[in-house]
Formats: sequence, structure tokens, C-alpha cells
Amino acid sequence: MATNQKRVLIALGWYDYRLHRGIEKFAQEHGWHLSANLAREKVIPWGWEGDGILAWLGEGDDLAEFVQHAKKPTVDFSFRRPHLNFPRVLEDHFHAAGMVAEHFLSRGFSNFAYFSDSDNWSYAERGQGFVEALKRANCECTWLPWYRAPEYRVGRDQWNRKRQWLTSQLKQLPKPLAVFAATDEQALDVLDSCERAGLAVPEEVAIIGAENYLLAPDAMHTPISSVDTNLETLGYRGAELLDELMRGKRAPKVPLRVPAASIVTRKSSDLLAVNHKGVANSLRFIWEHAHEPISVKDLVGVAAMSRRGLHKAFLDAVGRTPGQELQRIRIERAKRLLTEVDHKIEVVASMCGYQSANSFCVAFKQATGMSPKQFRLGFVH
Repeated sequence: MATNQKRVLIALGWYDYRLHRGIEKFAQEHGWHLSANLAREKVIPWGWEGDGILAWLGEGDDLAEFVQHAKKPTVDFSFRRPHLNFPRVLEDHFHAAGMVAEHFLSRGFSNFAYFSDSDNWSYAERGQGFVEALKRANCECTWLPWYRAPEYRVGRDQWNRKRQWLTSQLKQLPKPLAVFAATDEQALDVLDSCERAGLAVPEEVAIIGAENYLLAPDAMHTPISSVDTNLETLGYRGAELLDELMRGKRAPKVPLRVPAASIVTRKSSDLLAVNHKGVANSLRFIWEHAHEPISVKDLVGVAAMSRRGLHKAFLDAVGRTPGQELQRIRIERAKRLLTEVDHKIEVVASMCGYQSANSFCVAFKQATGMSPKQFRLGFVH
């Protein structure tokens, strides 16, 4: 082993192979020696000597105590213990929730709910981000917190009581309903409760989970859509920050946030929530072709309606004109691209269906009050 080879401990209280893969990729590029037994065996290596620690400090007090006493440069992937003053690299739950809101809004939904079965900090951020994104679109959201329900208590029958409570809640909410669940497992709770209630998915209730980690999701009778929270990039960025700390650089004052990657659309949310056939066809066309230089004229052709008729039908169904909806979808796509990739403005414009960078910049500033460059530079949560 080279004398200057960095020895790094992976100390994850919550494990995901994609996070590990991102760490491993950076380690291979920079010649690190990884100690990863803790990730698998959950045996805390008291007395370990090395150069740095990559941690996910969750519920386990022993792991947090070990990392504190190690007194090594450390990066934490969790905000479960905010009182511990470690540099952090975190999932951008607000960005992920915004993508879910955009997904539902682009399909014409106007009734929304967020389901969470615990007060975990990441679930709370996802819920807050979802509510805020919908509020910006002048929409409200019903929060379904199982952990605050009168029926909530820990016990053998908790699984069944949770579903009975959730079934009752879902029955009462207006349809069609779009539900964002805090995780993929909780999305399965929603799916099962819909089946109990006799609610069709996605026709009456559309569902999206988070983290995209269900095994064989496409083998399910109703595959669950999910937001990919970009865990591999999270691991890589965490390792990148740890490398800087081990080389003596100053830790950032605020946590670094990694934006979500994408919505993985499956059957549970692949529906346009409008009854008007012409509007539904137009919305689907916008969703599928907004990255192309399409126009309202194209939407009129797809809907097989007059321009005036489609204009009125859109206002009645989604509260926006066809042109406004096309512009909204393009601007939201542009926001994601500007924060996720380093493409030139001209490239982003083309990827969003604009025929010139100038027309894109004008439209973007009208919609957001700032230029694409200003938005990119100022993007923080």
C-alpha cells in the first residue's frame, strides 16, 4: 500500500448500494483504500485508524458516538442529528418534491395529497417541498401524517391499522387525486389502501414514491412511479468533499445539496387527469414533445378542434391557455436543466424546444424575473 494512500471508513447507518457505488467510483479515481465492513456487518470498529469517514448517522447512538470520538475529517449524508457539527452532503428533497409536483401538474391534476408514516427529517422536507411547489402553482395539498393519527400506536397490528386509516382518508378526498408518498415503500401503502377502497390506480388515484429502490417494480400489477433522488451522485459528491477536508480545506458553512435525477414514470402515475379528450390529447402531446419546437398550431391539430375551442377547453380544464401550458412545461424543464447540468444556455434552449437562445432568455425572464444565468448562479435551498 502506498504511504500516501488515504484510508477512508464507510460508516453508514442507512445503506443503499447506489450511495456506496458513488463513493467507490471516487475512491477508485483517487487511489483511496476503503474500509467498508461497517456498511455490511454493522460492527463498529472501535480503535480504527485512518484518514477520514463517510457517515450516514441515523438512529444508532453507538455509531454517532464512534464517529465523534474518532476525531477524523467526516462528511455526514444525513441531517438526523443536526446538533453534530459535521459537514454534510444531502439529497435535495425540495428539488425532488418540485419535480413530483411538476409531473402531476403537467398531467392536469388539481387535487393533491402527501403521505408520510413518520416524522423523519427527510420525509418532512419532501412534504414541505411538495406543498410549497404546489402553492406556487396556486394549488393546495392535504398532508396525511399517519404518525399523528389517533389510531397510531406501535404494535403487531400497526401494519393493518395504518392501511385501514389510510383507506378511510383516501376515500374522503376529491378525485382524481395525485398522491406523493415519502418513500417507495409508503407508496405501496397507498397502492394497497386504494385496492382496499376500490379506487382505480391511476385513473382515480395517481401515486409517486421516492428513491426508486423497489425490487422488480415492473413485475408488479401496478408498477410504482418514483423520483430518483440521485444517490450515486450523492455518494460521489460526499467523497469529493471529504477529499477536500482531508487536504486541509475549510468545510462549507451550509450543507451541499444534490438535486434529484428524474421522475421514473411507471403505470401508477402515467395518466392525464382531465375528462376532455381534446385537452387530454394536447397535454400528452406537450408532455412528450415540449423539447421540440412545437406550437399551439400543433396542439390544435392533435386535439382536432378549433383554436378558439381548444383555448376555452384548456381554461376550463386546467386554468391555463394552451400556449401558457406549453410555456410552463418548457420553463420547468429549463429550471431542472440549469441546476442539474452545465450545458451552455444555447443548448438548454434547444433542449426545451426554443428555436433561439434569445427567445428562450426572454421567455425565461418573463416567467421567473431573472435570466437563465442568474437563476443558475443563485439556485440554493
